[in-house]
Amino acid sequence: MSTKEIARFVNLYIGVSDGYLGDFSYRTHADFYPTYCDLDINPNLYEGTTRERFIEILSTRPPYEQAKIVRGILEKHPAGSSDVRTQAMHDEYAALADRLEGGGMVPGDMPVATMEVVRRAIDDVEALLDKGGATSAVDRIHTSLHGHLRYLCDEAGIEYTRNDSTVVLLKKLRLEHPRLQDLGPRSQDIEKILNSCGSILDAFNPVRNNASVAHPNKDLLGREEARLVVNVGRTLLTYLDGKLVDKSQN
Repeated sequence: MSTKEIARFVNLYIGVSDGYLGDFSYRTHADFYPTYCDLDINPNLYEGTTRERFIEILSTRPPYEQAKIVRGILEKHPAGSSDVRTQAMHDEYAALADRLEGGGMVPGDMPVATMEVVRRAIDDVEALLDKGGATSAVDRIHTSLHGHLRYLCDEAGIEYTRNDSTVVLLKKLRLEHPRLQDLGPRSQDIEKILNSCGSILDAFNPVRNNASVAHPNKDLLGREEARLVVNVGRTLLTYLDGKLVDKSQN
């Protein structure tokens, strides 16, 4: 977290009173980390007020521990627990925790060559992961995959129809693209993995339609399930880009 992010979190969400951290006492501050964060941190080893100790701890912890502390505060002080703790502010810091846990996300490299709509969708994925969490990015990763599969078919001269799903497009590439005919060592096992990717894509569309923000769905994917979907989509897109796109042309 940046110094500005920490200052905003402390001053605007938790709150400060007479230099102290919200309603924390020295005792409840010490109890906070094991109770809400599953972290073994003793703030009594630090100097200063509860606010100064909290800032020192938060600013010196690795990102995944910072995420735990942010989520601990959101649990202890949920949206609506004070006038300033609005749902929008709560969601902002939940998204920040998602970003801090980004080590759990597959890197989202831009394909070397693809359609403009795919580039825009991938940019949207990155922005949504930063601001709205993985659930908001499910729709755009689906668009990225669908568009890039079409692009790869176009580049290889493989015919398809506008209505062909991601499953159909992947199958056409596997059967007709020359670079997917030789899968190297353990080709039979790699073929099984690609077949499994087809099964995953078959589930991708109903998940997008019925449990993402692509439509006004009542029930949305949980954070970890949405991260799973985005990670699988990114992994397949990165593999196909690396395997099928001629880098020498770019």
